[in-house]
Amino acid sequence: MQLQLISLVLICLHSMEYIDSQPASRIRRHRKVHPGVSHGCQGGCATCSDYNGCLSCKPRLFFFLERNGMRQTGVCLSSCPSGYYGTRSPDINKCTKCKADCDACFNRNFCTKCKAGFYVHMGRCLDTCPDEYEPKEQHMECTAIVHCEVGEWSLWSPCSKRGKTCGFKRGEESRTRETLRIPSASGDTCPATKEKRKCVVQRRRCRKGERKEGSERKRRPIKEENKEENQESRQEERDTDNKEESENKNKTEHRRRKAQNKQHVSTVGSTAH
Repeated sequence: MQLQLISLVLICLHSMEYIDSQPASRIRRHRKVHPGVSHGCQGGCATCSDYNGCLSCKPRLFFFLERNGMRQTGVCLSSCPSGYYGTRSPDINKCTKCKADCDACFNRNFCTKCKAGFYVHMGRCLDTCPDEYEPKEQHMECTAIVHCEVGEWSLWSPCSKRGKTCGFKRGEESRTRETLRIPSASGDTCPATKEKRKCVVQRRRCRKGERKEGSERKRRPIKEENKEENQESRQEERDTDNKEESENKNKTEHRRRKAQNKQHVSTVGSTAH
């Protein structure tokens, strides 16, 4: 009877040792399948290993393979580095490389900065800019060409000469217009924004307050001014007379040649008959 009891106790102890050994064996098998995997990682990793770094990331972080020579190590980032864009999915958030000619991108089909030698235009990288666009070297992008735009002409200014509006017969008047839009490098240049033309007015003497030629002109003796005005007036009259005489000569010569042509035509007609 005592032998039976001792045998029963030994069987019970052996069974308890077997049950206690099961969890340890499962852990050993798990370590064989995933060697070095840890759940107590730092730096945003959800799971990691000593050799490969991060294996998965915490929510909202992007998984990125960082190359160090021939080795790649997983890291978890809040935003992707230059040349990559972030993609999210239920399984994993990861950084995906942009196209070969793209240095920074919003997604695979929209580039925000191109590599050297390319210009960004509407999310694409181009060798040359399309028509109606010009390259902007500072930011390496294509921008729309801007042509010059000007406003309407102002009214003609009063006829003046050397800053005065009196004491002369022939002077000059001017008008201006405003530049509304400055052209870009390849745009059409602006036309003239100021014009001048000769003008003729009825000569009148300057009053006392009109003798100065602008605020910076020194006042000269009245006799000297009158002498200069008389000389200018005589010169203007001579110029006018010479112009009229030249015009009259031209008209006389024209009439003479016209008469000669008529006479020649008449002579040729008589000979033909």
